[in-house]
Amino acid sequence: LSLECVTEHERILQEIESTETACVGPTLRSIYDDQPNAHKRFMEKLDARIRNHDREIEKMCNFHHQGFVDAITELLKVRADAEKLLGQVRDTNRRLQEAGREVTVQTEDVIRCRIQQRNMATTVEKMQLCIPGIFTAFYTN
Repeated sequence: LSLECVTEHERILQEIESTETACVGPTLRSIYDDQPNAHKRFMEKLDARIRNHDREIEKMCNFHHQGFVDAITELLKVRADAEKLLGQVRDTNRRLQEAGREVTVQTEDVIRCRIQQRNMATTVEKMQLCIPGIFTAFYTN
């Protein structure tokens, strides 16, 4: 394989990797238009490039795997804490609802008492207005 051919294959690979898929056709056609059997040598170069990318992907996955496992472990802990917190919130809500019912009952009792007091005060006031008339009627008979 000549240096010029290797360089051309490298250029074509870089162009394929960085070009829009619609524009790859003319690039690939240039492989078949060059020298005889150039496409076989290009395929060998392409296979080597794919193996290299696969190794890089595997390295990256291995590098990030432990971080991913740690993140999932932490997420499971957070989930357990969130479920515990949700239980506490529900319990607090239930207790507040019960306390609110008691306050509501007591408030209604206070309202009834105030209405009775107001009615009694109004009755006393009206009776006091009637007292002069009652005494006048009583003494004139």
